[in-house]
Amino acid sequence: MSKRFICAALMTALTAFPALASLTEKEQQAVDHIASTQGDAVALLKSLVSENSGTMNFDGIRKNAHMMIPEFTALGFDARFISGEKFDRAGHLIATKEGGKGPNILLIGHLDTVFAKDSPFQSFTMLDNGLATGPGISDMKGGNVIILQALKGLKAAGELDDMNIRVVMTGDEESSGRPLSLSKAALTEAAEWADVALGFEDGDGDPATANTARRGAMGWELTVTGVPAHSSQVFQPDIGAGAIYESARILHSFYTNLRGEKLLTFNPGKIVGGTEVSMDEKASRGTAFGKDNVVAETTRVTGDIRTISMEQLDQTQATMREIVADNLPQTSAEIAFDDGYPPMAPTEGNTQLLSMYSAISEALDQGKVTAVDPRNAGAADISFTATSVDMALDGLGMKGTGGHTVKETGDINSLTSQAQRAALLMYRLKTAN
Repeated sequence: MSKRFICAALMTALTAFPALASLTEKEQQAVDHIASTQGDAVALLKSLVSENSGTMNFDGIRKNAHMMIPEFTALGFDARFISGEKFDRAGHLIATKEGGKGPNILLIGHLDTVFAKDSPFQSFTMLDNGLATGPGISDMKGGNVIILQALKGLKAAGELDDMNIRVVMTGDEESSGRPLSLSKAALTEAAEWADVALGFEDGDGDPATANTARRGAMGWELTVTGVPAHSSQVFQPDIGAGAIYESARILHSFYTNLRGEKLLTFNPGKIVGGTEVSMDEKASRGTAFGKDNVVAETTRVTGDIRTISMEQLDQTQATMREIVADNLPQTSAEIAFDDGYPPMAPTEGNTQLLSMYSAISEALDQGKVTAVDPRNAGAADISFTATSVDMALDGLGMKGTGGHTVKETGDINSLTSQAQRAALLMYRLKTAN
């Protein structure tokens, strides 16, 4: 049976699937097991958080992976860590279980954090009111633990052995290796296999929301050249406007022509201009030399674009190229775009998946779940699966605040509630098919 047929049948089944107000016996078994093993989940989370796994701390990422691999193998998964040497990163954890019934479900996490090996923020600390702090606790080691807890709940209910699940936990979500064709290959290959993708990022940190869409994030670099000359000759026919005036025209035209389009943002983050300029992308620094009485020869500008769909991205890039090509006298300009993170566009399938997830949450007395405004959601690994699956949902991870800061905090109780929701979602996907 083709993947397209399976997805179409699953979407039809989801439309007709009843929003059960109470739990089945199997669901209750999974829910109860997850609640009873909260202590184990916290212990694992503490171990993971206490082992630094900043993106470039390859050894720490491998240690995090090897703490989790035995957990997956105990559940019957084929789990392994694959090297990221070819894209200058540690690598990824992949765990697979096939041969069952129902749709192929991809679960997405990541092992790395933004906190480098020498960061002063290194330890897991319990706070009051069920909260804890630590590097990567909510973004997203808590989400990784939630994945395991959900699978353990399904195992206890006797349902996991008869399911098709692949887990991909990347080691470079916070700073992707290059080229992306290699660093994201594990995700894109898993997406080709999958019918449904579920991401366990912390989203906006509120369990009352989930992501049915994420904007893509792609970089751009503008290089402008002019004719260097004494400033007294600027605007003369053979000298023209110079590189800085042309850069100003281009940026202002971006602003006037593209500003206001729904869910589109574009931002120049760095600019250098003068007689001699250089840009160090790795260090996010630029230098310029020039004199006030010399017409600028070169300008370089870097920035990003965030779009909600590939169509919007293509249209935006085309408009930017047209603006860049319409040069002031005696200047030239070119713009280059990197391959960045693609968008996860809103789809009917994503909306149906959220509807099922929300119904599960209400059946658990955890309240309704609504979609996050894409303006409030950054790019994430699930976006690399968006064009290959008909249904995707992200933000299913740990409740928390202060991500990417030394105040990062997670709600320990959400390990249980989020894992219960995820387990029931996977179970109902299986039984709906």
